[in-house]
Amino acid sequence: MTKTISKVGNSQGVIFDAALMDLARLKVGDEVNVTVHEGGSIVLTPVRPTIAPKTAAVAAKRLIKKNSALFKRLA
Repeated sequence: MTKTISKVGNSQGVIFDAALMDLARLKVGDEVNVTVHEGGSIVLTPVRPTIAPKTAAVAAKRLIKKNSALFKRLA
């Protein structure tokens, strides 16, 4: 896919159409990590939210407590 660099205000940018945004699973406001490689290649990588270990532990404990009867029947 070929895109053209356009003027955006006092800067330059590449406009992503809706199809490209859908393919990359991106939406307006999402953060991307920009990496420039030797030779000039530019790679945009979506920054996906991660859950902290402490938050995951709290959620798991809550889930286990809430569904303890179900887990006992499945055991």
